[in-house]
Amino acid sequence: MSAHILVTGGAGFIGSHLVARLLERGDRVCVVDDFNDFYDPAIKRRNVAAFAGRPGFRLVEGDIRDAARVEQLLAASRFDAVVHLAARAGVRPSLRQPVLYEEVNCIGTLNLLEAARRHGPQVFIFGSSSSVYGINRKVPFAEDDPVEQPISPYATTKRTGELICYNYHHLYGLKIACLRFFTVYGPRQRPEMAIHKFTDLLARGEPVPLFGKGDSRRDYTYVDDIIDGLIAALDLAPGFEIINLGGAETTALSELVEMLAAALAVEPRIEYLPEQPGDVPITFADVSKASRLLGYQPKVPIREGLERFVAWYRQRHGVSVPV
Repeated sequence: MSAHILVTGGAGFIGSHLVARLLERGDRVCVVDDFNDFYDPAIKRRNVAAFAGRPGFRLVEGDIRDAARVEQLLAASRFDAVVHLAARAGVRPSLRQPVLYEEVNCIGTLNLLEAARRHGPQVFIFGSSSSVYGINRKVPFAEDDPVEQPISPYATTKRTGELICYNYHHLYGLKIACLRFFTVYGPRQRPEMAIHKFTDLLARGEPVPLFGKGDSRRDYTYVDDIIDGLIAALDLAPGFEIINLGGAETTALSELVEMLAAALAVEPRIEYLPEQPGDVPITFADVSKASRLLGYQPKVPIREGLERFVAWYRQRHGVSVPV
């Protein structure tokens, strides 16, 4: 039986992949997106252009900070679930605009939860982030690790969102899964994120900036694996759970550049820069809980995922040979 699902931020990178999967399996999907200028809005419009006219798809342009608009939408629709992916993303931009991040990521989430408790639905999936682990020194990161040392406004807003979600589960019985995503990449990745940015620089023969010594490590997760976990959490509809979704392996920044250069068949040029405030030295997901609850198993290893990304990049930019 098909479901009616609201996806906030559905024109974005992860959101558009989720919408495609939901439509493929026969669900009805309503996307809410404000097409803000964090990056070129035309990219997001292109992401959802393929869905226009498809049965079961609806696009609503709106800002989740607009409580009246959110209230009206949920009151007028019979949604079976909300997947809340809309957010101001990124550690470094949050250092420059902490108030904006608080407004979008916290007040926006609160507006959705308030509307959901009054009008439904009961099922609410919240897109959180591995950044909540901050300078956690224990690896891999597990969901029951202390998360009391976030080191950026972005991380703080994501942890706040998790706590607000727990309030609404405890007080009103909403069924909520908070999914901590670990450095998601793949086709349509946002242009300012490392893999997309580095690929673009390497393809153009320009130097790649590495902060610190290039030895920071990230748990890169291919977007198809993330969507598998999202769909499983949606179908499980747990009472309240916080769940890691990651690749369960780490890659150093310098290794990442080498693999991208190999996929592009170019020689990398590196520019070393001072370490950036707010950056953590490592992210590494313990996915045993996701495996147990969701049957989650990341399937795409980093080298294969990077090759897929480079193939998409070549196609998108009309690059058939190394440039």
